[in-house]
Amino acid sequence: MSWWDKQHHADRRPLLLTRNRIQAAIRAWFADEGFVEVDPACMVVSPGNETHLHAFETEVVAPDLSRSRRFLHTSPEYAMKKLLAAGEERIFAFSHVWRNREGGPRHGNEFVMLEWYRAHAPYDRIMRDCADLLAVAARAAGGGPFRHGAFSCDPFAPPQRVTLAEAFAAQGMDLLSTLPEGVPDAARMRAELDGAGIGHAAADSWSDMFSRALVARIEPGLGAGQAVCLDEYPAPEAALARRSAKDARVAERFELYACGVELANGFGELTDPAEQRARFEADMDLKQAIYGERYPLDEDFLAALAHMPPASGVALGFDRLVMLATGAPRLSDVVWTPSA
Repeated sequence: MSWWDKQHHADRRPLLLTRNRIQAAIRAWFADEGFVEVDPACMVVSPGNETHLHAFETEVVAPDLSRSRRFLHTSPEYAMKKLLAAGEERIFAFSHVWRNREGGPRHGNEFVMLEWYRAHAPYDRIMRDCADLLAVAARAAGGGPFRHGAFSCDPFAPPQRVTLAEAFAAQGMDLLSTLPEGVPDAARMRAELDGAGIGHAAADSWSDMFSRALVARIEPGLGAGQAVCLDEYPAPEAALARRSAKDARVAERFELYACGVELANGFGELTDPAEQRARFEADMDLKQAIYGERYPLDEDFLAALAHMPPASGVALGFDRLVMLATGAPRLSDVVWTPSA
């Protein structure tokens, strides 16, 4: 059935109006916090440089018929960090973003990302923002619990903070032992997965096996009852985050989960352009090896990093937030005009 079918639209309309109320309430919260709303351009020279992130490519044809490669952005991150370098200190955006090779009830090739940054703020401040916004969304939706599938979550309860090391330990695995001196050791990770009975392929890298363990044992049901901030990701899994001052094997990166759904990905932001370039180049080398393609680096972004203040930021899937707050089973139920 088409989304524009009158009866189907009538059935979805209460959810869509709730979406509008949630968005308005979030904008009001940011205004009270002294934030400025920005509107980053969506067509960019680099869509992002993470290995497993896939973009939509397009081409700009100039009046003289010369052609330039461009992409639809996978996140407004680079543009917003340039604004921090320009002097902005508290900014947020509701930005349409595009990601290829994605689909399903929780995923879309096009979706709305709520992204915000605080200059001169520790990244646990961003965690508190996330907790506040769960409550804001819940109140705007009528005050009930978040629901998805078999899980429910109290959006007013403070999120539990759990490190990846703690989460792995609860499954009988020693995550940090697989990172001697911060370097991923695939043999050690393989032994941890074998001990926990998690299957893997002979050719799996450390990162592949980390993802297998996360998906198989950590993520299912995470955030049932109360939201969870899954904290201190291994440094190799945090390309844009600074390393922890407490333990260089991990980074200032967290992900927010509710009802078993990943909602947000936050960082204490890396501002060292040389280290960021090295990480990007390594990720693009790996992307080339796996997928046979690579994306260009945004040289303007790397130049801006040298002028960016210490900051923390987070990207939150707005459509997913609305889905949980309304109890809708699919993202397409809470999007005004779902993509085909």
